[in-house]
Amino acid sequence: MTQPRNDEEVQVSPANWVARQAELYESSGGTKGTTQLGVPCLLLDYTGRRTGALRRTVLMYGRDGDDYLIVGSNGGSDRHPLWYLNLLAVPAVGVRVGTERFPALAVALTPQERERVWPHLVEVFPRYAEYRAKTDREIPVVRLRRR
Repeated sequence: MTQPRNDEEVQVSPANWVARQAELYESSGGTKGTTQLGVPCLLLDYTGRRTGALRRTVLMYGRDGDDYLIVGSNGGSDRHPLWYLNLLAVPAVGVRVGTERFPALAVALTPQERERVWPHLVEVFPRYAEYRAKTDREIPVVRLRRR
């Protein structure tokens, strides 16, 4: 995936708070809007699986070595977040963490890997445990590895 030439090419999440935070994050060059509820956040640019449009969302993250981990909790909904479905179809993404922007490959963790990192993710954002308890859906965890 190539990085957008300008922000007009990117469709930001329709959720108002996400759009506002993404705008602040991007317009500040990654110096503002980098946390949500005290948890570090990144900007994820990905390709829509049906439209091919470049999309952007803000996601909390954890770490596993040099990789970033994002959680498809969708607030404990019984449905996967749309960004996750798009990553399954097109795993090449763009990531901004703070002032750094880089290309990455998004890979869903295996059940064994997910269980290994889950305690760390709950430590980063304790509500993940609540979200997991309120759905029968297996909440996916995605590894973002620099390309």
